[in-house]
Amino acid sequence: MNTLILLTLFLTISGSLSNPTHHDHGGFTVDLIHRDSPLSPLYNPTYSLTDRLQNAFRRSMSRAFRLSKTSVFASKMEADIFGVPGEYIMNIQIGTPPVQVLGIADTGSDLTWAQCEPCKNCYKQVGPPLLVPASSSTYHAQSCQSKACEALEDNLSCDSQNICQYKMSYGDRSYSTGDLAMDTFWFGQTSFKHVVFGCGHDNNATFNENISGIIGLGGGPLSIINQLNPVIQGKFSYCLISQFNDTTSNQTSKIHFGDGVNISGPSVVSTPLVKKAPSTYYYVTLESVLVGIRDLSYKQSISKSGVNEEGNIIIDSGTTLTYLPSEFYSDLAAGLANAICGATAQDPNGILELCYKDLNLSRVPTVTFRFTGADVVIPTVNMFLEVEEGVSCLTIVPSDDLAIFGNLLQVNFMVGFDLVNQKVSFMPTDCTKCTSL
Repeated sequence: MNTLILLTLFLTISGSLSNPTHHDHGGFTVDLIHRDSPLSPLYNPTYSLTDRLQNAFRRSMSRAFRLSKTSVFASKMEADIFGVPGEYIMNIQIGTPPVQVLGIADTGSDLTWAQCEPCKNCYKQVGPPLLVPASSSTYHAQSCQSKACEALEDNLSCDSQNICQYKMSYGDRSYSTGDLAMDTFWFGQTSFKHVVFGCGHDNNATFNENISGIIGLGGGPLSIINQLNPVIQGKFSYCLISQFNDTTSNQTSKIHFGDGVNISGPSVVSTPLVKKAPSTYYYVTLESVLVGIRDLSYKQSISKSGVNEEGNIIIDSGTTLTYLPSEFYSDLAAGLANAICGATAQDPNGILELCYKDLNLSRVPTVTFRFTGADVVIPTVNMFLEVEEGVSCLTIVPSDDLAIFGNLLQVNFMVGFDLVNQKVSFMPTDCTKCTSL
């Protein structure tokens, strides 16, 4: 689907959104609950910190595979993944009267969907109840001729009643199919009418039984971000706290929709967002990485051209690790190793490549990711994590698929997206103090 058609669909869909109630002109804030937080319904108290880290790394590998597959097949809305596609949970409500929905917040997906009654095949859900369309006075199924249905591109079908059917498919044979619909969405006390979402009547997924579905925060026309555009003006920001630190275990990260967050001052840097397919992802351009005083120029994977193309990396809050092309990663790892000069070790789970025994973080040189127009200095505590007692590993790994700037490197930054002015900004912030953004 070409850019002009996508823009027309976006304007039509977002234009149908009614003004919110209880709306603060500065926007509104929602908790982002990490799945491994004690505040999360997915929290398993029997897991040690090491267990949670290793599980997060494995999910990161699966998610990176899913995102890279989707970027190759950009015209498809289907995505190959394994398990729950994200690390953070949002608590919203849908319908009139409102019904609680606990969804995985996903910047790598556009369409929001939740399990609905009647459900001929649903995964077990014992947390929030399934949505019942007949019980919501504001629910409206979308026809196959609707603009919302057109935005699904070629991943759609019609039922016998001319209701648009969506389908999301997953690599472990999980899927969600159902009716494309509109209903009222509630974010705390702030409500929005006519928000498009998927009402899943046939869902076979490996999701946790407390999860209702997916909340799409990508850049496509059916994402929550673009549907709320008339109110939030294409702006949202988040501030992520460390979830692998006992002192922050009972706190939540925050996501703010709208322009109420003050991202300004001498410490703020901004880089252009680059429009590429698929429109879901937030692409930026990484020019080099500065290790101490050594500037390492970005290198594409061997499978791609040698030209450092624009939009060579995506920013994703749902991927734990950061992924860089293999040759470029090797240069970075060598630069770090030369500076640290410590006793190396092996990652006990074989996922991370550069590890040290009893690492003194003061020996780690300053590392700066140099995006176009924005030098982002990465805190050392974000770069290396202790994966087991006495063993610390670099949270960056090689990949010759899609390059991803993951959430561990984003911890304690206010990350602000402005889709109108096509830029993303970074501001060093103590996110534990962002009680309401």
